[in-house]
Order: sequence, then C-alpha cells, then structure tokens
Amino acid sequence: MRFQPLSLALAVSLAFAAPAMSADAPNSAATVQAVKLSTVEGITEYSLPNGMHVLLAPDASKPTTTVNLTFLVGSRHENYGETGMAHLLEHMTYKGTPKHGNIMQELGRRGMDFNGSTFMDRTNYFETFPASNENLAWALEMEADRMINSTISREDLDKEFSVVRNEMEKGENAPRLVLWKQLTAVSYDWHNYGHNTIGARSDVENVKIENLQAFYRKYYQPDNAVLVVTGKFDPSATLALIERHFGSIAKPARVLAPTYTLDAPRDGAREVTVNRIADTQLVAAMYPTAPGAHPDSVAVSALGEILGNTPNGRLYRNLVTSKKAAGADAWAFSLAEPGYIIFWSQLSKTQSIAEARKILLATVEGVKAKPITAAELERAKATMLNDIDKTINDAQQLGLQLSESIAKGDWRLFFLDRDRIEALTVADVQRVAENYFRESNRTFGQFVPTKSIERAAMPALPDVAKMVDGYKGRAAVAEGEVFDVSPANIESRTQRLALANGMKVALTAKKTRANAVAGQIVLEFGDEKTLFGQNAVADMTGDMLARGSNKMSRADITAKLDALKAKLSIYANGQNVTVDFDTVRKNLPQVLSLVREVLRTPSFPAPELEALRSENLTNLEAGRNEPAAIGERELRRATNQFKKGDIRYVSSMDELAVAYKKVTLAELKRFHADMYGANHGHLALVGDFDPKEVQAQLASAFGDWNSRAKFTRLANPLPQVVGAQRQIETADKANAVYLSVLPMALADGTPDAAALVMANEVLGGGTESRLMTRLRQKDGLSYGAGSALRMSNFEANASLGMEAIYAPQNLDKIKQDVREELERLVKDGITEKELADAKASLMQQRQTTRAQDAALAAGMVGLQKAGRTMQFSADSDARILALTLEQVNAAIKKYIDPSKFVHIYAGDFAGAAKAAAAKPVLAPAAK
Repeated sequence: MRFQPLSLALAVSLAFAAPAMSADAPNSAATVQAVKLSTVEGITEYSLPNGMHVLLAPDASKPTTTVNLTFLVGSRHENYGETGMAHLLEHMTYKGTPKHGNIMQELGRRGMDFNGSTFMDRTNYFETFPASNENLAWALEMEADRMINSTISREDLDKEFSVVRNEMEKGENAPRLVLWKQLTAVSYDWHNYGHNTIGARSDVENVKIENLQAFYRKYYQPDNAVLVVTGKFDPSATLALIERHFGSIAKPARVLAPTYTLDAPRDGAREVTVNRIADTQLVAAMYPTAPGAHPDSVAVSALGEILGNTPNGRLYRNLVTSKKAAGADAWAFSLAEPGYIIFWSQLSKTQSIAEARKILLATVEGVKAKPITAAELERAKATMLNDIDKTINDAQQLGLQLSESIAKGDWRLFFLDRDRIEALTVADVQRVAENYFRESNRTFGQFVPTKSIERAAMPALPDVAKMVDGYKGRAAVAEGEVFDVSPANIESRTQRLALANGMKVALTAKKTRANAVAGQIVLEFGDEKTLFGQNAVADMTGDMLARGSNKMSRADITAKLDALKAKLSIYANGQNVTVDFDTVRKNLPQVLSLVREVLRTPSFPAPELEALRSENLTNLEAGRNEPAAIGERELRRATNQFKKGDIRYVSSMDELAVAYKKVTLAELKRFHADMYGANHGHLALVGDFDPKEVQAQLASAFGDWNSRAKFTRLANPLPQVVGAQRQIETADKANAVYLSVLPMALADGTPDAAALVMANEVLGGGTESRLMTRLRQKDGLSYGAGSALRMSNFEANASLGMEAIYAPQNLDKIKQDVREELERLVKDGITEKELADAKASLMQQRQTTRAQDAALAAGMVGLQKAGRTMQFSADSDARILALTLEQVNAAIKKYIDPSKFVHIYAGDFAGAAKAAAAKPVLAPAAK
C-alpha cells in the first residue's frame, strides 16, 4: 500500500512582494499563448512561455471544479538550518497579498473546500468549489497573485510560529509519528528524507524572515509549478484565463540546480528506541527502496499490500491472528529520489515486543524462504488498481494524486504506474523483496560488525522525461451527465418506494464519471428494554459482519471487494447499523449480493472475535493518555443523562474495556438473530444504475428480512447540564485539547435553528470564523479551532460545541480568548457583512456536499429516517437566505449563555508548569 502524505498544514499565511513580472499585470490582457504538449486519457498538458505547465482534465458530470497548484519544492530542498521552511512557507502564503486580504478567510467566505500540504518533494494547494465562471476566475487569479506577490512579513511570521509549533506538538502526541521521525533520522546519513517535513523546532523558531522570503522567491515561480484544473469547466475559456493570469508572469532568470545528495548502500542493520509515556507499543521495520519513478517502486507497493494488508496480509496472519499483536500494516513511500517502506505492528501493553519483532522480521525478510504466490499478487494488484480507478473517477482526488506523480517527475507516471501494476509478475515482486528486504538494509536492529555483507542494489535515478516520452495511455474514462444539484432537481430525479416488509428506498439514478455509484443502508432495531446492557454487543456485532459469512472468510470478502472495484464499511451506533458502499454500474448487482450476504449470514468466526477484541482493547489503551480521546469521552459523559446499561449511556474507558472482555460469540449470534432485519431499514443509492433492476434485486435481498424484536426509536431529550470546567492531566503530551458544549432546547427546521446555523458559521464553523481568526490568525495559539452546531431531527435537542488544540502552557490564554469571543458574540452579535459572507459560504458548501454522491446518499437516508424529502433541504436553504441580522442576533441572545457551557481541558499542564518554573531567568542587558 502506498503511504498517503500527511496534510501537514491546513494552510494559513500572508506574504511579500516578489519576482519580476512582465509589463502586464496578471489580470491584464493576455499576450501569451499556451503550447499543447500531450493528451493522455482525457487529460491535456500545455506549457506557457514562462516554463509553467498546465493540465486540464474536464469532467462535466461533477458540478464542481478543483484548481490544484503544485510547486516542486518540499523538505528535500531545504538547507542546513532551514528544516521546516517549505512547510512554514505554505502557511505564510495564506496570509495574503497586497491585492488579496487573508486568503484563508477569502476561501472560507466563498465556501470553498481547500487545503494546502507540504511533503518531501512538493508543496500543493487546492480549492474545490461549485462550478461557475466567477469561482474559477477568482481562484485562478488568486493563485497567480499569491505565486509571486505573497507578502511574507515579519509580523505575520511572528504570529504563525506558534501555530506551526502547535502542529508539531500535535504530531508529538502520536506514537507512530514520533517513531516514524526517528526511523527516518536513523536510516538516512545525509539525504533530506531523513528530516521530518515539519522541521526542527529550533529551525522554525529561529528562521530569518529574509531567508524565508528568499526561499519563496526562489521556488514559487512559474517554471517550478504545475497547475491542474479538474471537474466541470470549459477547457478553452479556462485556458484563456490561465494564459491571462499566469502567462504574464515573467520567467525568472535564476536556474534551479537539481538535488544530488544520495546515501550510500547500507553497511548493516540499525536500531532506534523511543521512550515516551503512552499506553500502546509499536514495532516497526524500515527498508530504503527505489525512487518512485523506478519500476521497482510499484513492486514495493504491491509487497506492502501482500505483507501489510488487513486481513489478507502475511503480517496480519502471523501477528494478529496468532494474538502476538493487535494490528499490522505497511507504509510505502513513492518519492522523487530513493524512498522507503515501513512495516508496522501495534501491540497491547501485555503483548511481547520481542516476540512481535521476531515474527515481523521473519515475515518480511523471510520472503526468500517462503516466496510470494500468484494469489497474493493478484489480491494486491486488485486492491491497488481499485484505488486508482476510484481516484480517476474523483476529480478532486485525481488532481491531488497527479500532484504526487508530478513530484516524482511527471504527471503521466500516475497512468504508467497503473500499467506497471497490471504487468507485475510474481518474479518481479520476489526479486524486489529479496533485494530490499534484507537485514543489512533494515532500520530496526543495532549496528552489528560482520566479516561479509550483502548490500541491497540501489538503481540509478531514472530518466523520467525519456520514460514518459510518447506515452499515450488509454481511452479516457466515460464522462457523466451534467447534473443540477439543487434540491428540487435531486428530488425530481429520485424514486421513492417501500419494499414488501416496509424498508424505505430512495433511488437517484444519473450518468456519472466512470459509471460510479454510491449507496448507504441504515438498519434500525430494538427498544429500551431489549437493548439494555447490550452496548458492547451491539458495537461488536456490527464490526464482525464483514469478518466472515457462511460462504466467505474475511480475506475472501476483502479480495472480492477489490475485484469488484468496491469499497464497503459497516459500523454500529446505538440502535443503528450503517453500511456505506460504492462501486461501478456493472458490478453493482454483485456488490449488493455481497452486502446481503454479510448482513444476513455472518458467520462470526471465533478467531476474528478475538482479533477484534484485541484491537478494541488496544485502541482503548492507546487513548488512556491521549488528550483528544479523553477529552471527547469526558465531554460526552458530562452530558450523559442515562443510567448504566441503557444503549444511550456513555461508558467510561474502564467500563468499556470490561464490557469488551465479556462479549461472547453466543451473544453476538443471538443479538444478530433477534435484532437484525430490514423491515425498519433505509437505503439510498446515487449514481449510475438501472432503477428497475435494482428494485428487483433489493426486493429479493432485503424485502423478506424482518427483525424479530420490536423497534421503537429511543428519544434523546435535552440534557439538563450545569455549566462547569474540568481540567484533565495527560502526562508527556506536547499538545493539549479544548472541548466544550452548550445544550439548547432547539428543533431543526425552525427560523431560530437557521439563525443559529449562521451564528455558528460566524463563531467557528468556517475558516473565516472568529475563533479561527482570534486563536490562529491573531494570537497564534492553535493550529485548528472551531465550533459545531448539532441538532436533532426529532426532538428539541441541539448543542453548540467548540474545540481547539494548543500547547499546554497556553491554557490561560485559550480560556481568555474563548471567553472573550463568546462574550462579544452575545453582547454585540454579528455584523451585516458577517451574515452575508456566512450565507454565501454555506450555500456554496451545501452545493459542494450535494455534488458528492456518497454524501448525498447519506443525506437522503437521514432525511428519510425523519420522514422528509429534499424539500426539507430546499426549505432550509430558503430559511437561511431569508434571515435578517436582527433574527440572528436575537437568537444568539436567546440561546447562547456563556455561563452554561461545559468546558474540558486535557493536556500535560503540570509538565508545562514544571518546564516554565525550570526555565532560567535572563538578567537584563547592561546599558
């Protein structure tokens, strides 16, 4: 499996005037013309005279457009003392230009889905928005402007330091990320892949503004950038806009020198140990491998699947099934220069590291003695090709994945890798495993002198330009129809029916890109009496469904899903079990048959129950000293109003651990036999399918399946909560968490509800919100902060919650900032401009959500459960748009009482106080 790069920054920054431009400003009349270079599978590449490359991938079936800009600069390009500079610069470019204000806020005001991320070989920015000429023109003009005119200022840098430090601290809370950082540091002698992308804290804190500005001017140039536009747009008009905005930027005079540092072949095994306070154990082995453009790279990724897949991988079978570990997986890094793969195993506190280490190394390095089989390779290829197909079908994800291929050398590597995966043979993966997965190439053990050694052969860097020259690819995937995502049109295209047993079905058929289809099923069951004391049983029953049926093992089910280009997830919560799935039109009948089988005839294998029990207990252990996990559970318990045993009761970690340990196979089987059935079920299907065929299959699959137990929806009345604060100590955690909640007697679908939706959007619901502006932009306390409004579809029970992450030493400042923003909201209300911006942003967000088929299917089920149609969404939109400032501010005063919030603070506050007390006090400088 290939590692998906962390989004190392949500993106936030300003910047500074930079390089030379032509006489024409970016939005003046264009005098340049793009040159068409190649077309592969519906994607056309152009170049501008200034060296910038452009990829256009139109897909009219999605009513959204994604603009994706990749700069070929990452942590690999940083010099001594500059670690973290590429990532810090990514933050800073959101701060604005002389023409554009704070870009994060501008994006939020427009309701655009956006992010920025930095990794080893590239920095990437994207924004997805409802397709319109206005949105596209603004996004292209903005990206061209901040490419060269960001105002990278000392003032903004001073504010952003603590935000980036908070992001560092967030990573320091995660045992796996901490170990990953140490593994790479020990593995590389000289190459920058040995440095974590977020950088050294000392480098980030001491960076000189002029160095950051110089780094920006050097790398943020058109000849070092690739622009990708995907989704719904007019190619000719879009190209003209690109020529106008980007073409007028002058080609820089400087020449970028290629990086050339490479590490020598290894002389023996290496080892690192990390000691931290935590409740989980990890074992990992890392092996340097080939560059991402080299043919060996896809073989390494396939080996990641063969060895690290759950449940089909060898590590899972050898470690988890044997109860020597709670989980096992692999990260394969496909990079511009020689990358690596890491094999992981997570252990409970009682499992032996020594035993797990022995099994992990024997499994990975024992491939020569136990060769890869054809069946293993075919399963791995099916999984990888399924992921690629789904990426091609998703305009936003396609743009992001093309960025990764661009970073490796050329966007066409995305398709070339697919071809290489299909062509992989057992001999290929066996050769690659034997070359790289050897003791002398391993980071895990310690240095051991030896008389002779077999070194892994490292291939030379491929000539990517030569490799992709003339590559044509295949026929472009089928495009879908242009689909209006207004509630009225969706409702007009939706067929609603009930099966013989009462199961409610909503079918929204439309032509989609690559014939994709998404669906959701929710089964409701039980009542207060029959579900009493069944919390853990209900939870684990849902988790066990896809772990084996009467006809198929868990491995068979996983392999079948890959072969059908399908995804399936099942999870239980209270009275519901939810099934999400997606596939393509031709495979939908088989996927529905598979869903029927896992739902109706689960086999509940005993080994899988023990594996699940171990996973659950290990995850609980891992959360015992984790601020986010503890804080979230304590906040839920603070509003708990039900007695122990009630399915709605919020258990403590100790109670949940005891319950998980007690669950038996007999209980799971009995619960499934009594509770499960489709007579109180809901199903929604959105995408490319034949409604008549689907109706017939659904009737056969679910129309005769009834629950033995009576179903009565359990009420969730408004909890009676007294305002309070609770501070929880979590030792040795660099990042702290703030969470809060205010219950409110409010029903959805009312004018007051719409007013509070707007109030929440202004307070913390969007990136332009007051909490983000205060905690991140102004005071630099938090990498992420916001608020959320939750409302019941059934009762007058709503809640307003807030959250933020921060350094423990900033606890008092967090309290002050949140208190002041709440008080200001209640005292002064919001402004006319804030209301207008919030309305525009939220309408765009709603359009974008309705354009995602999986999200639309889930939304249809939610409406159906409440006895509603898309008319409710249309009415909600209308209520929001009709709101006046007076209505919003009156609702704020009516419902939001700062004194009634429950506040939870979790972090290492004692450690922060101790560190502060130990910090030396410097004497004043002599005059």
